[in-house]
This record gives sequence, structure tokens and C-alpha cells, in this order.
Amino acid sequence: MKVFVTGATGTIGFAVSTAFRRAGHQVWGLARSAEKAAVLARAEIHPVAGEIGNPETFAAVAESCSVLVHAAAQYGPGAFAFERSAVHALLGAARRRGPQPKVLIYTSGTWVYGNTGDRLVDETSALAPTAHVAERPAVERLVLDADAVRGIVMRPGCVYGYAGSLTAMWFEAAQSGGPLAVIGDGKARWPMVHLDDLGSAYLRAAESGLTGIFNVTDRSRASLLEMAGAVARVSGYSGEVRTTPVVEAAASMGTLAECLALDQHVDSRKAVQLLGWQPRHGGFADEVEECYEAWKASRR
Repeated sequence: MKVFVTGATGTIGFAVSTAFRRAGHQVWGLARSAEKAAVLARAEIHPVAGEIGNPETFAAVAESCSVLVHAAAQYGPGAFAFERSAVHALLGAARRRGPQPKVLIYTSGTWVYGNTGDRLVDETSALAPTAHVAERPAVERLVLDADAVRGIVMRPGCVYGYAGSLTAMWFEAAQSGGPLAVIGDGKARWPMVHLDDLGSAYLRAAESGLTGIFNVTDRSRASLLEMAGAVARVSGYSGEVRTTPVVEAAASMGTLAECLALDQHVDSRKAVQLLGWQPRHGGFADEVEECYEAWKASRR
């Protein structure tokens, strides 16, 4: 297959791009600078110089590919206007070329379920997105309802591994001497997924011939305090792990603070049963030492 990935140098996009390439597919990735293009080239991914906000820079490549993956992300005001614009651009590319429907994979996330506590939710559950991702379900529908593509929506949990994502903030805090803090009371449990497992899920979804929504999370159930405590242990951090009320954190983090305090229990058996996907990693707390060493190496 020929695959085009937006956000190919980002945390999720790079994991997805390399998963397709390792499986023998040809991959093109959008890159905004020569430095980022070099990162892709070293991973045997063809760099495409351009920006998702300027479809003319990647339209020809997208039109020539059978799989289009949207993994680019933007944060802050206008984030979902960006999302809708990006999806419309990819749909436009899909409609302009080829007699067979292309595959369009959209990267969503489990925050659309809101706070679930111990209640297990799956792809059929009602959504209760936080304010931070309130518009995301509408973008999901753009992909799923499009007649020009085989639309797939991936809902990853909180990703970890390599240079890290949200978990990197704990490593940074520990290395700088703190404070090492979690949002909320620390009892919440994030649904987690290692980047390698996530890339495998995207690959299997693209190759499956299926459409629809897939949760992608591992089976770990460590609390925020347990995960942050594991970081303290491997990093040698001797201070306390603090809990920060959501209202206090929101003063500097805005609506993201509520997301970081979500307690979620997410079922990914649909991906297991229909895609033959299995998470091979045991969870962030179990692999924290490898993650910490990888994060340190990425900072050199």
C-alpha cells in the first residue's frame, strides 16, 4: 500500500508511519522543516515538504496514496477548525483520484467518553466529551459518514514510550527536582497504550477492509499516583508526589486540566476481536525504567 500521514513527525504520527513502513508499505509523511524531513528520511519514510493548513503542498501525494492517516494535532483556540479543515482537505484528495475508495484514518481519543470511573465503556457507549475535546465527535462523524472513503476513527488512550507524550511531563519534573505532581486526587486511572502497540492497531485497521471506530488501550489499570510514584522511583526523585486540584491546574493549563484528571475504564476488545490486535506492552508503570531511559536519550 501507499500511505500518506499528516503529523508524521509527531508522537503518534511517527509511530504510525514507522509501523506501516516496517510492514513493507511505502509511506509519505508531511514535514514542516528540513530537520523534520531528515528524521523521516532516516526512517525510510518519504518526506513531503508542506503544512496541513496548505493542502496544495501535499494534495498530489495524498491523491496517489490508498491510505490517508490524519495524525497531526493542534492545540489551543481554533484547534477543531484546524481538524475539520484537515479532514476536508484529505477527503478532497480522496475524491479526486482513483476508482476505489481510499482509507481515511482519523486520530481521535478516549477523552470523548468523559469521566467513566469504574464503568467500562466501548465504541457503542454514549459520549460525554470534556470541554477540551467537545467538538471532536463532530469531526469523527465527518470521517465516518463520508461516501468517498472507508472511514476509520481510532480512539487511543494516553500514549507512552520513547520520548514520551503526557508521561514526559513527569520525567521532566523529576529530573528538574520537582515538583512532581498529578492533576486531581491521584486516584484516577488513565487508559494507556504503548506507541508500538498503537502503530500496530493503525496498520491492522488499514489492512482490515473494515470501517468504524476502534478503541486502542492496553489492559493496565495503574492510578496516576502509582504511575507518578514509579517515575519517582526510577529517577531517584526524593520529593513528594503532589496532587493538584483541577481548578488550580486549570489556571495555567486551561481545559486540558480536566482531561488529565479523568478516571476512565475503556474496552478495546473490538480491536482485539475484529482486527486481531493484541497489546504487547504491559503498561507504563511496568515499563517505566525503559521509558525513562528512552526519554533521557531523546533529550541529548
